[in-house]
Amino acid sequence: MSLILCIETGTDICSVGIARDGELISLRESDEGRDHARKVGVFVDELLREMDIAPDELDAVAVGKGPGSYTGLRIGVSFAKGLCYGIGKPLLAVGSLDALTEVACEDYEAGILDVDDWERAWLCPMVDARRMEVYAQVFDAAGVPQSPVTAEVVDQNSFAAFRHTGRPFVVFGSGARKCAELLPDAVQVEVAPSARGLARLAQEAFDAGRTEDIAYFEPFYLKDFVVTTSKKKLF
Repeated sequence: MSLILCIETGTDICSVGIARDGELISLRESDEGRDHARKVGVFVDELLREMDIAPDELDAVAVGKGPGSYTGLRIGVSFAKGLCYGIGKPLLAVGSLDALTEVACEDYEAGILDVDDWERAWLCPMVDARRMEVYAQVFDAAGVPQSPVTAEVVDQNSFAAFRHTGRPFVVFGSGARKCAELLPDAVQVEVAPSARGLARLAQEAFDAGRTEDIAYFEPFYLKDFVVTTSKKKLF
């Protein structure tokens, strides 16, 4: 039996869960703004107490590695690495777009999403990267990647190779809403990032021995962090 703590903080949602053998057994999450630095530790403590699990009873810690918010990813990864150091357990990393697609597939199977011809659909999770740019990747309905992860400035020609195949092109995630007018042929559904999307994928990584070097692991930012000068007058 494997117990894996799952942490996803790459967007405005702070989500923490505990999975047993790839199945989520407990979850805490909040979409009340970017207060991840405070909430992630509180959520972990609450879940461990709720499930009567001591930290050293965990078999591994899994974290959404990105792409996503620079600050959010650093908070989640830093917390996960510190916890792994403290309890002597391995670190697992799951692509945040893979995890978001996993949530979409679970929601469809649960009857939450209603999409015609889902089995043939192309699934495109999108994470907002500001302005008209999104972090995106295309998957098939089984969750198998069909394209690399890209930072895409969305226009009418984006994802043409998938949109013009006669198969549903399903978009979701924090970047999908702003693309609706530019991709009128796409099927937009509401799917939010969640630690539950890490559960099965983290178990697969754990079983395969795909652990990360705790000292050197860094989030997958995809783009360099850009520092801007504040327009506010401080003095």
